[in-house]
Amino acid sequence: MNGMKISIKIAVTAAALAAAAYAPAQETGRAITLDEAIAVTLTENPAMKAAAYEERAAQQQRRAAIGLRMPQINLTGAYAYLGKDIGFDFNDLKTPVNDLAGKILGSGLIAPELIPSIQGLLNPMMNADWFLTLQDRSLGFVGGEVTLPIWMGGKINAANRAARLNERTAAEQGNQTRNALISELVERYFGLALATQVVAVRQQVADGVRRHLEDARVLEKNGMIARSERLYVEFKMAEAERELANAKLQAETLSSALSNTLGRESDWRPVTALFLIGEIEEPAYYQDLAAARNPLLTEVSLKRQLAEENVRAQRSAFLPQVVAMGGGSFYNYQVAGFVPRWAVGVGVNIKLFDGLNREYKYSAAKQTVSRVGELQNKASQDIAVLVEKLYNQMMNYRNQMTSIEASLAFAEEYLRMKNSAFREGMSSATDLIDAELNLAGVRTERLQAAYNFDVLLAQLLEAAGISDEYPSYARRNDAQAVLFDGSRSGN
Repeated sequence: MNGMKISIKIAVTAAALAAAAYAPAQETGRAITLDEAIAVTLTENPAMKAAAYEERAAQQQRRAAIGLRMPQINLTGAYAYLGKDIGFDFNDLKTPVNDLAGKILGSGLIAPELIPSIQGLLNPMMNADWFLTLQDRSLGFVGGEVTLPIWMGGKINAANRAARLNERTAAEQGNQTRNALISELVERYFGLALATQVVAVRQQVADGVRRHLEDARVLEKNGMIARSERLYVEFKMAEAERELANAKLQAETLSSALSNTLGRESDWRPVTALFLIGEIEEPAYYQDLAAARNPLLTEVSLKRQLAEENVRAQRSAFLPQVVAMGGGSFYNYQVAGFVPRWAVGVGVNIKLFDGLNREYKYSAAKQTVSRVGELQNKASQDIAVLVEKLYNQMMNYRNQMTSIEASLAFAEEYLRMKNSAFREGMSSATDLIDAELNLAGVRTERLQAAYNFDVLLAQLLEAAGISDEYPSYARRNDAQAVLFDGSRSGN
C-alpha cells in the first residue's frame, strides 16, 4: 500500500514537471521592445555620440576651407629699441673741414676784422655732433595688412573639394557605426531573451530532478529501486545544478552587455520574441544593395576621390601663386616721416627648384590613387562574398527548423509515452528524467536556431547598408515568433 502511494506521488511529480516545462519564464526586470531598444541605442550609446561629434568636426573643417578664398586681415603692432639711431655719421669730416677753414682764414683773402666773427660761427659748428639721424632708435607703430589670394594653382579649390569629401566620409563612418550598433544590439537583445528562457528551463529541470531525487531516496530506502538508480538521479541533479549556474552567469553577462549597448544601466527584460521569416529576397538583391549603400564601400570610394584631390593639390605646387596685398599704419611713434604710411601691390611666387620635393610628392599622390583603387575593388568583392556567406548561413538555420520541429514532435511524444509507462510501472524515473531533459534540449536547440537566424539577418542587413530596416523584417506578414513551447505565432 505504501509502495503504491509512493508510486502515485512520483507520477504526480512527473506530471508537474512536464507541465512546468510549458510554463512561461517568470517576468522580472524592465520590459523593453526591440524597437525601443534600437531607439535608445541610437541616442544614448557613446559610439553614436562620438560619431556625431566627428561629423560636426568635419562640417566645421569644411567651413574652414571656404575661408581660404577669403581675404586675410591682420592687425599688427610693434615697438622696437634699436642698438643705435639710423643715420649718416659725418664726424670724420670735421678735421678736414677745420683744416680747410684755417687755410682760408690764414690766406689773406679774408679781411682781418671779419676773421673773429667767422671763427665765432665756425667754433659751435665744429663742436657739434655731425651725425644726421634718419630714424630714432626708439620707435613703434600700429597698423594692418590685407592679403587676398588671386590664383593658387588650384590648391584652394582642391582643399575645398577635399573638405566636402571628408565631411561625407564622416557621415558614412557614422552610418557604419549606426549599422554595427544595430547588429550588436540584436545579438545582445535576443541573446538575453534566449539566455533568460534557458535559465527558466534549467531551473524547471533542476526543480524537477530534485523532486525525483527525494522520491528516489524514499524508494531506495523501501527497497523498491536499486542504489544505482538513485545514484543516477544524483548525477543528473548535479548536472542540472551546474547547467543552471552556468545559464545564470550567461544571462548576467548578456544583461550587462545589453546595458552597455543601450548606454543605460537597468535590469532589462526583452519582450520581442525570436522570429523566422517564411520568404526572403535572393542574395543578389542584398548584393546590389550593398554595392550602392554599404557605408564601407562608400567610404572607400570617397577615399579614392580624396586621393585624386590630393593629386590636384600636389600639382598646384608647380604653378605660380598670385596674391593681392595691402597695408597701412594707423599710428606711428617716432617713425621717420619718409616711411610711407600705406602700400598696396600684387605678389607672384614661382618655385623654380626645391630639391625635387614637389616631383616626389606628386608621384606619391598618384600611387596612392592607384592603391586606393585596388582596395576599392577588393572591398567590393569581399562585401559581395560576405553577403552570400551570411545569406547561406541564415537560410541554413531556417532550413534546420524543419528537422528540429520533427525532433520536437518526437521528443514530446516520447515524454508522453514515458509518462504513461511510468504511471503503469513500466518505466523507471531515470527514463522519465532523460525524456524530460531531451525535450528541454530540443526546445532550446530550436530557440538557438531562431536566435542564429535573427543575428545573421542583422549582419546581412548591415552588410547591405539597411540595418534600419531590421524591425520591419520582424513585422512582416510571414514573420513568425518562435516560442519555447514549440509553437509559432504570426506577428
